[in-house]
Amino acid sequence: MARAVRKSAGKPTNQPARKSRKPALRVTPTSAAMPPGQIVLVLQGGGALGAYQGGVYQALHEAGIEPDWVIGTSIGAINAALIAGNPPAQRLAKLRDFWDGVEWDQPGGAALPWWLTGPASNLTTMTMGVPGFFEPNPKSWLGVRAALGVEDASYYRTEQLRTTLTRLVDFDLIKRNLTRLTVGAVNARTGAMRYFDSRKEPLHESHIMASGALPPAFPAIRIDGEPYWDGGIYSNTPVEAVLDDNPRRSSTVFSVHLWNPSGTEPQSIWEVLGRQKEIQYSSRAVSHVKRQQQIHRLRHVISEMAKHVPLRDRASAEVQEMISWGCRTTIHIVRLLAPRLDGEDHTKDIDFTPAGIKARWAAGYADTQDAIAQKPWDCEVNPLEGLLLHEHESTRSSM
Repeated sequence: MARAVRKSAGKPTNQPARKSRKPALRVTPTSAAMPPGQIVLVLQGGGALGAYQGGVYQALHEAGIEPDWVIGTSIGAINAALIAGNPPAQRLAKLRDFWDGVEWDQPGGAALPWWLTGPASNLTTMTMGVPGFFEPNPKSWLGVRAALGVEDASYYRTEQLRTTLTRLVDFDLIKRNLTRLTVGAVNARTGAMRYFDSRKEPLHESHIMASGALPPAFPAIRIDGEPYWDGGIYSNTPVEAVLDDNPRRSSTVFSVHLWNPSGTEPQSIWEVLGRQKEIQYSSRAVSHVKRQQQIHRLRHVISEMAKHVPLRDRASAEVQEMISWGCRTTIHIVRLLAPRLDGEDHTKDIDFTPAGIKARWAAGYADTQDAIAQKPWDCEVNPLEGLLLHEHESTRSSM
């Protein structure tokens, strides 16, 4: 497997989170350092952890690397819509607007001891929701066995998110497909995963909401008569949407992971809850890539073998059909893995505190700056290897 493991040069720090989400340092690559092929941004789901993706986009934007295609699931779908649904000059401001809006200050938090701030904030989120995102669903108070219907059977309702998306996302711009947008959701009735793609159909608020409708917290969203839930319960890292795309194109894919699949052995039930969630939502991205590397190599082998077919035989329909399975595209996947922050636990995906959001945004910004500076795509490629994975693991364990 073609693989390059690259770690950021930053050191862990226990300093408080920056007050600003716009660090002074900027990295501007030369044209020779720009990533080759179409630029694809793949955004995983993870609730409040999605602030890391805001920092990733900021670093790409300041480096002049704008995505041609954005793919997202859950919170990744929301961030993807904010990017694709705005012109480049406005994208960063819209992302900041959204994340500023969902910050949730704990009343009296400044007077609480540090070890109570997190639990108090989580309790506020669970009991009151998040402004501009979701709020408690009074119908759920009838009990878990109440037959409310799939569109009401949830602890929260998300109509506030529809209002937020309408305000911040230009869906007419998305329909023009200047920047391709794809979001994943799973059919609550059939269990089938579906990718809604602006290249194939008009997308609107309901498609984004469906991709983030994580049960039983959020209700299913109905599209074309069918109820859909968060695509993360089926595949939280939608990189396969790129690898299965047709026609295939040479690409540089920035795949942003919010959940770490590896970790230490949990020693308590509390720690088990955290590892279980990390493993579940880190998805099967690496195994998908390994499998696709095998397939992509076979495509390159077919193209090489086709050179040895006599010209008189290449004209036949049968040979042409076999040759069509080959390709010579090259895909670089730059895998960005969000760091764990000191003191976080299995409730980190509902940490909408200003400190948590700012810390994760800053981590995404710094990690992506490192990745751009290292230019992992600027390497020799074996003619038979069409898919290369470049791992970028942050050394920033706290902010």
